Amino acid sequence: MTPSGSKRRVKIKDTSDLITGIVLLGFAIVLVFYLVPNYINEPPILQNPMMSPRWLPTIIGWLILLFSVLLILQAFIMEQRAEEDERAIEKGSTRRFVLMVLSLVIYVALFEAMGAVFCGILATLVLFVAHPVRTWWVYSLAFLFPIIVTLLFVEVMNVPLPIMPLGF
Repeated sequence: MTPSGSKRRVKIKDTSDLITGIVLLGFAIVLVFYLVPNYINEPPILQNPMMSPRWLPTIIGWLILLFSVLLILQAFIMEQRAEEDERAIEKGSTRRFVLMVLSLVIYVALFEAMGAVFCGILATLVLFVAHPVRTWWVYSLAFLFPIIVTLLFVEVMNVPLPIMPLGF
């Protein structure tokens, strides 16, 4: 018999999944319930709700919320095994980390001044150098993808992006 005062404890099997899930859950709640409603304005005449600037951030926020809850549940269900764990993080080189951060800084800092296409090309090339791409024809994708994505946003989705550097 068990004593009447004993409580059943739930065992956390993977603390890294639990911590990651809680952080993502907090971010998703802030995004869905605070940032999107307060900082993304909708035009007064809106013909289609899917054309609203709030639509995509809201969908992304709810997906992050859903997956963070699933990650928290996974922390209680799946046990982390040290051997043969495909979810284990392998630490990369410092050079790779610095180049990835540099790519982000280049894109954010130069986006307005140099345009989306130029910054996209430069950031993608830096990422290709960070993750050694040995096939040389793949580097042509660093030029092709930013151009296609920028034109898709500007021409199809009507998102005003700076395409070319200022003054050109």
